[in-house]
Amino acid sequence: MTPETLPTYFNRDLSWLSFNRRVLLEAANPDTPLYERIRFLAIFSSNLDEFSRVRMPALLALGSLGTAENDGVDTLVLPTVQHQVLQDQEAFGQLLSGQILPELRRQGIHLLYREPIPVDCEPAITDYFFARVLGFLQPVWLDQTATNPLPIPDNALYFTVSLVESGSPNPFRYALLNIPRTALPRFFRLPPTGDQQVIVFLDDVIRQHLPTVFPGYTIAGCYSIKINRNADISIADEFSGDIDEKIARMLEQRKSGLPTRFLYDAAMPPELLDHLARYFALTRHELIAGGRYHTLSDLASLPDPTSGRLNYRPQPPLPHPDLQGTESIFARIDRRDHLLHPPYQSYDAVLRFFNEAAIDPYVQEISVTLYRVATESLLVNALISAARNGKKVTAFVELKARFDEANNLKWGSRLKEAGVRLVYSIPALKVHAKTALVERQQNGQIQRYGILSTGNFNETTARFYTDHVLLTAHPALTSELAMVFEYLKSRRQPALYPPLSFEHLLVAPFNLMNRFIALIDREIAHQKAGRAARITVKLNNLQERTMIDKLYEASQAGVRIELIVRAICTLVPGVAGLSETITVRRIVDRYLEHGRVFIFHNNGQPETYLGSADWMNRNLYRRIEVCFPVYNAQFQAEIRNLIDCQLADNTQARFIDQHLAMLPVLNQEQPVRSQEAIYAGFQSN
Repeated sequence: MTPETLPTYFNRDLSWLSFNRRVLLEAANPDTPLYERIRFLAIFSSNLDEFSRVRMPALLALGSLGTAENDGVDTLVLPTVQHQVLQDQEAFGQLLSGQILPELRRQGIHLLYREPIPVDCEPAITDYFFARVLGFLQPVWLDQTATNPLPIPDNALYFTVSLVESGSPNPFRYALLNIPRTALPRFFRLPPTGDQQVIVFLDDVIRQHLPTVFPGYTIAGCYSIKINRNADISIADEFSGDIDEKIARMLEQRKSGLPTRFLYDAAMPPELLDHLARYFALTRHELIAGGRYHTLSDLASLPDPTSGRLNYRPQPPLPHPDLQGTESIFARIDRRDHLLHPPYQSYDAVLRFFNEAAIDPYVQEISVTLYRVATESLLVNALISAARNGKKVTAFVELKARFDEANNLKWGSRLKEAGVRLVYSIPALKVHAKTALVERQQNGQIQRYGILSTGNFNETTARFYTDHVLLTAHPALTSELAMVFEYLKSRRQPALYPPLSFEHLLVAPFNLMNRFIALIDREIAHQKAGRAARITVKLNNLQERTMIDKLYEASQAGVRIELIVRAICTLVPGVAGLSETITVRRIVDRYLEHGRVFIFHNNGQPETYLGSADWMNRNLYRRIEVCFPVYNAQFQAEIRNLIDCQLADNTQARFIDQHLAMLPVLNQEQPVRSQEAIYAGFQSN
């Protein structure tokens, strides 16, 4: 195929769907432990739900415009996307039914799936229904003439029940019945019998007892449904007004936003589907046939009677060798910087940083950005204690972190009650930077200590997101970090703020993009002068066209470019005359690859940066991001070794080719699984 017939850019949505297929491939991998395969099925389902709630609204809304592109949305690709989604859902169902469930049975675990409940299980299920389930059920009659249909919340599960009333001239009555999966576990584990452990869906517990819910009626049919609604609801940014109240209103709006996907049991009769489409005012594009069960992301909570035997071998986080013992963490940072690599290394050092700051009599001020925090956050509790201990604490809480808004509202309220100075979202911007700053006064001197991270301040996700965390007292870095926090406290647009000059930090939307372009230009200059040139970048997502075009320019100059991109990648690699020196790898394994790494080889004098920013439109133009240089030679070598290990991965890595296909790495002389090798490397140190 000639370069002219290949796209210059992959479609963003098709690229993301290809990533979700990679997740599904891991669920199909027989070398992956069984319960981990089930977890990958759950991740696939969760990802597809988010896609339906966030991306499909844009595709549906712009599909009628007839333009090829609008802010990265290809308005002509909707049929292809819908076809791919249907194919992926079918593959999911075949994998679950054909491989996962039979293997569970071989392991003595019987998950009842589209099959009747055994007679000997009925007494325990009946007891459970009457004692725990019945009180949560809320049946509603469907009235064909209703002017105010029941507002089914986003992502909630319901049954549509067809009923026949004795002596009634009407053939059917229809009702909606909630499946209370947020109030109750989705699965009911029966007492074990013999060598089999039976697990039942909450859905089937309810199905079994529909005559109790609808006395006097014959149950003619029962079909599960789910509505995904537009979750990409933006806030009208203003300088006045309470942003927390706006976010709370937005969360209520999200529950009843416009439908983007109506999932229904494919066994549903056409006349009932037509009735529901009229009742909920659905369009043809929004009707998606599915199976008997929806929201199979709940498989992540499938009971495990094997006590972990069918999971990955335990790989506990390793303690950082230089951050243990009774000596103050600030004294250790005074001597030298420290670089952590969770989840391979323990996140305890980060928690200790905040805990010590909360109690240290010399600490005067703490500033931190909070984007996504743990549901029961030890770190935020330390900030609350610090405020109550008389420290001046400023927390920037990003209330527009999608799907974490409610949790951030909760913690924002608690921080405010404790006396923390709370700074909420900047108008028209999200604060995605992951930074903290402590100011400590001792012997009449102010000393700053900073945390610069690629990941959120979240001790829960730190157990399975790969990230990098720098603990530093570097005067230039901490001085510029203080500038960032002063700007955040202003809550002003960059254009309305005095220009900020950063020499060390790369801060979007101020200097980050221009600095990256300059670093790529330098590699181009080295290559043209016959010097060694190479670029290695690891990202979650790559979509912004200015950066992609600059990488294309570097490739056309002959610069070797190696990209590790976990999810969205709209750059087309390996095209003659365009990108033939560029390779793109995708790694999916037990941990979520999350760290962003940028290495510019600079004729043997490499510059390395870490940070929070992907190369997406949103990150470079509409977010506050911070990337930071790695000056320490030992840390540069650590990062280089980690990246080299990932570039050598021939087990979990896949190349992305010119057609968006995922190709295995063919060098199999010695299997390399980078996440295992990285852990073993830290273990041996």
